[in-house]
Amino acid sequence: MRQFFYALATLASHWRRRPGQFAALFVGLAVATALWSGVAALNDQARRSYDRAAGALGLGGAPSLVAASGGFFAQDVFIALRRAGWKASPLLEGTIRLGDKSIRLLGVEPLTLPKISSDKMPAGEDLNDFLGPPGRALIAPQTLRALGLVEGATPTISETDRLPPLAIAKDLAPGMIVVDIGVAQNLLHRPGRLSRLLLAEEPAAGAPTLESIIDEPLRRAEADEAPELAKLTESFHLNLTAFGLLAYVVGLFIAHASFGLAFEQRLPIIRTLRAIGASLRALTLALVAELTLLALLAGAAGMAGGYLIAAALLPNMAASLEGLYGAELDGALGLAPSWWLSGVGMALLGAAIAAASGLVKTLRLPVLAIAQPFAWREAQRHWLYRQSALAIVALIGAAAALLLGKGMEAGFASMAGLLLGAALALPLPLAAMLRLGERRAQGPLAKWFFADALQQLPGLSLALMALLLALSTNIGVGSMVEGFRRTFTQWLDQRLVAEIYFEAASDAQARRIETWLAARKDVAAVLPLCKAKTTLHFWPVEIVGAPPHETFSAHFPLLEARAEAWSRVARGDSALVSEQLARRLGLSLGSTLEIPTPTGDWRVEIVGIYPDYGAAKGQLRVDHDALSSRWPDARRLDYMLRARSETAPEIMLALQAEFGAGVARIIDQAALKQRSTDIFERTFAVTAALDALTLVVSAIALFASLTTLAAARVPQLAPLWAAGVSRRSLAALELARVTLFAAATALVSVPLGLALAYDLVAIVNVRAFGWRLPFHIFPSQWLEVFALALLTAALAALLPIRRLARIAPASLLAVFANER
Repeated sequence: MRQFFYALATLASHWRRRPGQFAALFVGLAVATALWSGVAALNDQARRSYDRAAGALGLGGAPSLVAASGGFFAQDVFIALRRAGWKASPLLEGTIRLGDKSIRLLGVEPLTLPKISSDKMPAGEDLNDFLGPPGRALIAPQTLRALGLVEGATPTISETDRLPPLAIAKDLAPGMIVVDIGVAQNLLHRPGRLSRLLLAEEPAAGAPTLESIIDEPLRRAEADEAPELAKLTESFHLNLTAFGLLAYVVGLFIAHASFGLAFEQRLPIIRTLRAIGASLRALTLALVAELTLLALLAGAAGMAGGYLIAAALLPNMAASLEGLYGAELDGALGLAPSWWLSGVGMALLGAAIAAASGLVKTLRLPVLAIAQPFAWREAQRHWLYRQSALAIVALIGAAAALLLGKGMEAGFASMAGLLLGAALALPLPLAAMLRLGERRAQGPLAKWFFADALQQLPGLSLALMALLLALSTNIGVGSMVEGFRRTFTQWLDQRLVAEIYFEAASDAQARRIETWLAARKDVAAVLPLCKAKTTLHFWPVEIVGAPPHETFSAHFPLLEARAEAWSRVARGDSALVSEQLARRLGLSLGSTLEIPTPTGDWRVEIVGIYPDYGAAKGQLRVDHDALSSRWPDARRLDYMLRARSETAPEIMLALQAEFGAGVARIIDQAALKQRSTDIFERTFAVTAALDALTLVVSAIALFASLTTLAAARVPQLAPLWAAGVSRRSLAALELARVTLFAAATALVSVPLGLALAYDLVAIVNVRAFGWRLPFHIFPSQWLEVFALALLTAALAALLPIRRLARIAPASLLAVFANER
């Protein structure tokens, strides 16, 4: 045990003499842990919110009966089933507006809820208050804060409707309000209608069958059949995890380079310890203990940094998930103990990975090899050959995942193999470039420059790999985002053609508004939209019915279409299908599709496929009258108005003045485009932030490598100084060397970034979301990345080169006085 402590104290003395190297190692582990744990915190926060939403009142774990058409059904069905001995509980779901927020309203009948649900409902006097007039509206505390309301408030949701007094329910999911089902029917203007029947228990063996009790077509929906938020958003979080892992790997490059140099510089110490009798076991335990302590300290700092990163990015991610999927996230970041444990575990794993090769090499080198000051670096040359072989294996693995894999994970695997293989292979083109430069250089100083750069390549290779990954990711993700932005903007211009969009508060109001608008001469066209929901192959699908009009036939974007596609849709026997639904169901032009409706199956031919970017569900476009005739309960509250753009504000004001709360929502084209664009920008804000952080980490890696290698450079530069090369010239040569490496890395990053962009838009995006983006190339972005690489290298080299330019002549002369 005494040998262990002596060995540990001796090894730790190295960090006191070289605090900069310790800082680089500490920062590398801390940054890697921070970026990984920050992304993990965001994902963990989202998943806990999904679990709470799915488990709200325990409703997510029980089967239910729903309308076969996906709409509402009569309350008499519930009464008939209860009388027949079925233990069912009625539910009514809808959406209300409170201020500028959409809130899910859930109506329940607490006395018939399953036990797992009734246990979460009020009891005793609270239950009486919930059931009796005026009732209670249960709301999560974070939702109450987000709405700026207080407990007991009775907010207005329309001109005639108010919520019951609000009551806090701590276990309730955010973004929803629970009321008695009678209250919900009044607030949603759905008297006597239900969304589904929750089955508290399976029917008894002798109970009548469903078909013998009711005539209305219902179907059984199993607990795991509904598209949970966790499933819908899986690809979003997988993207975040991939970027977090990339940043983690880049951070490990810093730690690996620092560990490697530290092992090299401590080889004489290890030789001395072995020579005076320190056992291999004690030395190994001391190295492992030192490594563990460093990992714990850096991990703790990284976890604190990860919390700050997650807190900063949470608002953008919450806005993205709400806009894309309707998922409500808790605005206050809450972290489970498992998150802390996983973060510390990742720090320990990172330290082990970063130090493994150096530790193994140090312990395996014979005593005479240990006596050589640069034995570790000499062994590194052999590693470069093995590294090239690993690069080939990684690239083969990427190709195999691309050709043989089918899922989204296979797409990410191919992308990871491509990045890893390119990073491992980076020293090969750099070494070839330097050898070519050495052969063609004129003069001894120029030849020395290239030969010296080749010698320094192993020490800087890890930092340059990190820079390559950061730059190629910047190009790949930047190309994807900018291409998506252009495509999305063009798509919005084609989809959002009408000047005004509004939603009526009820069917009666919709008919009144439609009649009033038809009499106005400044309204060119009133285009009602009919919407219904169904399920195809266990996937939620929205069916939109639109009337035949030039607004759609001349502007609506189509990827593929048959001749006279809109005319065929107007006949009622054809449909347009969204790209993601077509891919999921294997549909193409000419395919036929059976759509279940309340009046029987509806057979349609697919005559067009259209892009529906950002949609989490499938969609069909059909004729308005054909849909209305097959779905008596279809939603008929949404309208598009065509008018001259200069008269649109006047029409909106007149509409609101005439009908007031009868108009639930109204928005003009410009505002709707802006809202859609804001959702887009927020969606990629998190990705852009992680992309920028990865580039910062690569700069830190380069700075750490240059700083830790600075001391080793003095013996190599002293002979040049003695030969008459000024210190300023030496500093300029060092800057030129770093700039050359950065420029060459930037050149390699361009084709790698383009390959990454293609992988993202053509493979990962299609497998994740079901729609494909056009592949765009932006040469101006390459110039920006090239300049960014040079700036990153210059900033990273600034301090080491400044020290070299100001080094005292005595330090250079000392090299000859202590000639090795």
